[in-house]
Amino acid sequence: MSSSQKKGRRKLFISVLPGEQVEVSLAEEGSVQEYYVEMVHQAKTKGNIYKGTINNIDTNLQAAFVSYGAEKNGFLQIDEVHPEYYSAPHDPNKGRKYPLIQKVLKAGMEVLVQVVKEPTGTKGAFLTSYLSLPGRFLVLTPGRDQIGVSRKVEDDKERQRLKKLLEGLDPGENLGVIVRTVSVDQPKTAMQRDLSFLKRLWKDVRKKATTEPSPSLIYQERDLATRSIRDYLTDDVTEVWVDDENTAKSVEEFASLVFPRRGLQVRLHTAPETSLWERFNLQKQIEQIYSREVTMPSGGRLVFDQTEALMAIDINSGKIAGKTNFESMALKTNTEAAMTIAQQLKLRDIGGQVVIDFIEMRDRNHWREVEKTLRQAMKNDRARHDVGKMSRFGLLQVVRQRLGSSALSISSELCPCCGGSGTRRNMEWQALQALKDILQKITHGKHNGSMRYECNGELALYLLNHKRERLFEMEQKFDLRIEVTPKKD
Repeated sequence: MSSSQKKGRRKLFISVLPGEQVEVSLAEEGSVQEYYVEMVHQAKTKGNIYKGTINNIDTNLQAAFVSYGAEKNGFLQIDEVHPEYYSAPHDPNKGRKYPLIQKVLKAGMEVLVQVVKEPTGTKGAFLTSYLSLPGRFLVLTPGRDQIGVSRKVEDDKERQRLKKLLEGLDPGENLGVIVRTVSVDQPKTAMQRDLSFLKRLWKDVRKKATTEPSPSLIYQERDLATRSIRDYLTDDVTEVWVDDENTAKSVEEFASLVFPRRGLQVRLHTAPETSLWERFNLQKQIEQIYSREVTMPSGGRLVFDQTEALMAIDINSGKIAGKTNFESMALKTNTEAAMTIAQQLKLRDIGGQVVIDFIEMRDRNHWREVEKTLRQAMKNDRARHDVGKMSRFGLLQVVRQRLGSSALSISSELCPCCGGSGTRRNMEWQALQALKDILQKITHGKHNGSMRYECNGELALYLLNHKRERLFEMEQKFDLRIEVTPKKD
């Protein structure tokens, strides 16, 4: 093992196709832990702040639809409306926690909103008027006086240290702060510097919001390359590799701004004969993210199937299924699967309901062991999640927040052949339907001695090779020539 791959060393990789795409991967000991992609033509809107206008109110959903400049109106629920926008006073201590939306909001009102969830399919973006501006160590929360520490900081001593440190920080009137997980072991000066930066940023946002018309973009989240430095460059990341010179310079400049004392040196990959991923043996791992199946080290397989309602993950023991001690084999495979699944949920950014079909085990202690392994493996997941308990049939449910960074979601589309079902009619069935179609066209149309039937190239070849005799019989019966030709693209 080379010195650059010693235990505990993590590396951040940024691969750029200028003007088109940015890929970011965080790897530990040569194993991909996190992977993000951003295409320029599909620029993310999550985190962006817009000045919008309420288009209409839906009393049944208790939500407003906001026109903020996107193709579809955004969705703003009443619990995401800051009280400063209420047109009438409301006391949450008397009866309802939230007022009826029709009593406090009206169509035509202008609101400052932030995108919480990207628009998907027919659904518009999910919005909130509780704004937040992320820095390196802190998140500024305008309109909320809260001062707190991220729930992911689990060490009690460190939580107490950060809380005490916060007492000396003054966010300002009507401003709150949340200490991010990366603030662990950071000094007060670093926090103060980050807070000053965020307050200046909020001042600019507020000023722009008063002068710009509606709808308009008020604040845009940073690009993926810069965000990766802000969000993923922790102390245990020892190297940053970039394969584009201009990006390397901007990343280094931003790093010196955020980490003035660290003196981070960004390394430039300049070998044209090999890609950044190939150089560090990450290519196969990244390709596996897009695959339906994932092979585990022991030979077992994970199969991922996305449905409308949930993600189903099946575990196949593969070549180790023939072991004599089935219970021992099941525990080993399930434990390995739990660790691999935790990693794949992050890499694929799978959100919502996830149902895992583990190999059935009789021993309840083994159930608890697999559950514990999965919870432990998901501790480093940035997304909020909840791991359930295993049923006696081996089913376990996980609920995970989707972060909106999925490489799969931005690079995939429905298959034109199967329409997204994953299967299609076989060629024999398609040929029989084509023969029926030809027969109908002959009997219901007028033909001068011949007719042309166009279909896709694969089907055309199948008809000519396997159904030529049937076509000849139809030609003889109707006394015309049938010409089967492939459609031109």
